[in-house]
Amino acid sequence: MTIKSAQARSSLALLIEEKLGYAMIKHAKPAVTNGRFASGPTQQNSFFVKSEHGTLKRALKRQQLQKIQRQQNIEAVMGMSLSLCPDVTSRGRPDPDWLEHFISLAEDIANQTMQKLWAKILVGESIAPGTFSIKSLQTLKLMTQREAEALQKCASLCGYLEKEDSYLIILGYYKKPSLLDLLRKGSTETINLAQAGLSFPHILTLMDINLMYRQEIESSSLQKGQSLTLVYQNQKVNFEAKSNELVLSYYKLTQTGDELKKLINTPVNKTYRQLLNKTLEDEFTLTFE
Repeated sequence: MTIKSAQARSSLALLIEEKLGYAMIKHAKPAVTNGRFASGPTQQNSFFVKSEHGTLKRALKRQQLQKIQRQQNIEAVMGMSLSLCPDVTSRGRPDPDWLEHFISLAEDIANQTMQKLWAKILVGESIAPGTFSIKSLQTLKLMTQREAEALQKCASLCGYLEKEDSYLIILGYYKKPSLLDLLRKGSTETINLAQAGLSFPHILTLMDINLMYRQEIESSSLQKGQSLTLVYQNQKVNFEAKSNELVLSYYKLTQTGDELKKLINTPVNKTYRQLLNKTLEDEFTLTFE
């Protein structure tokens, strides 16, 4: 056995003891029945719990340890929420049913980073009840590390559209061909989001967990002088059309995606900002306020 594998087994054994409340040890030798090695579970599992207590008592102890861990988790989340809560006026109390769902889901969150996200949810709901749906809580609870990473990368590219209270990611634009030139397809420019860190697999992941709509969405046709305004981390960006019949294309977050995006305060992706300028500069004037 190499040093690394020995360390892994030692770490695993400690983890098991923490969760079971008892250590596991290896049988001195394989069980033998009628001169033959025993088959089935005994042969597959050569380790057993080292304890003088019966199975029922061991099960009760494991449940007690689980309750202690859950209590520690929810106390950590609520303690963080008090630390994060700003000194503002609350619009009311969270719905009692929502709060019960929150506790039952958050008490299983042991990771400190994730606990902070749950604390932010409790703060947001305490200030403005109805900010986070139970569906969003359930999605966050089931989110894997890979899915959380995709949302993190997505958040740094999102612009906030105030009139729809939603987040979107500008992909590019196309110019509709004029009536006098119907054979032309019109000019089209698209941003490669992978260059800004949001790969296509990331996008598919967000779509699969219902945080992003599956189809690209288009704005209404913008005429010369008309504009679309988005907010990127408190900075307004105005996209003003230089000519007629310009259509912006974008990915849009779902309601659940919008709610979870509010938990992530990341600076605007600098590469994406450069790509926006470069891609749109021929047909749009970008003004940063």
